[in-house]
Amino acid sequence: MELTFINFWQEVVRNPVLFITVVLTLGVIFVNGWTDAPNAIATCVATRCMPVRAAILMSAGFNFLGVFVMTQINSSVASTISNMVDFGEHTNEALIALCAALLSIVIYSTAASFFGIPTSESHSLIAGLSGAAIAIQQGVGGINFDEWVKVLYGLVLSLILGFATGWVVCKIITVVCQSMDRRKTNRFFGGAQIAGAAAMSFMHGAQDGQKFIGVLFLGIAFSGGHTSVSGMEIPVWLMLVCSVVMAVGTSVGGEKIIKSVGMNMVKLERYQGFSADIAGAVCLLYSSLMGVPVSTTHTKTSAIMGVGAVKRLSAINFGVVKDMMLTWIFTFPGCGLISFCMAKIFMYIFG
Repeated sequence: MELTFINFWQEVVRNPVLFITVVLTLGVIFVNGWTDAPNAIATCVATRCMPVRAAILMSAGFNFLGVFVMTQINSSVASTISNMVDFGEHTNEALIALCAALLSIVIYSTAASFFGIPTSESHSLIAGLSGAAIAIQQGVGGINFDEWVKVLYGLVLSLILGFATGWVVCKIITVVCQSMDRRKTNRFFGGAQIAGAAAMSFMHGAQDGQKFIGVLFLGIAFSGGHTSVSGMEIPVWLMLVCSVVMAVGTSVGGEKIIKSVGMNMVKLERYQGFSADIAGAVCLLYSSLMGVPVSTTHTKTSAIMGVGAVKRLSAINFGVVKDMMLTWIFTFPGCGLISFCMAKIFMYIFG
């Protein structure tokens, strides 16, 4: 089924629940660009390759390209998110529950980012959708475990593969460049790290943009009386809208998060920052092509830890790492519970 922008707009005007769903989804995409995307450029700013505002604007541009280009090449991550939960046969109630899930994500993510702690928007999204699906289906029957297990794969993949790739890339660079003039290599890696940050921003858009496109597409399907997105193709205009909103969110900035990830976790040199960016981008590319939704925050911070471990483990500030890990651990039950309660309240009021 082909969905034109005119048909979509007419449906938004006609259906107030869909209107709220669209506003909330775009709000979540904006918050993602604001709170999550700065992780992509944290190391570039920490090593003083670029000033903060210039790096944020560059990241906004490449986030836009990542969402738009990658979704046209391979949209399997969006499909995984759309098919991960089952909201039942009653599409009007399903749309109401989806609204509740999205509102819970905005509340949880905004509160966490207020304290300058990197949130995993991916895990907030997954937890929010799962909590709402459990609420509407009265149990775990709302979870499609064949798709949900990809989330667990992504959790392990982002941690282990991110750390290992960061360590390997940095180790290779250390061995290759050990006899070279330090001043020349420093200049080279200053430019190379800007390219690495651009690649990381592109892949952030490719991963996280697709996740939210999947959610928005699910809302459109519910509004049209469809219980799933099977047989529907993601239109180019939808990719474009999500790309622009994420880019605007990124341009607002997230300097607290940049400082937390890039400056407090590990004291990085330029070649180390480049290693972390390239490692993170490679892991995200692999995950996107495999259709596995992963946390870009997990991936990038794991790569930074891998890079720091090349010299010595004591180079890593494990206090910062512990705070982040606790935040991520609480995301699933915390955001999931908020979503469950909001879904019950919304269905009671509007159902």
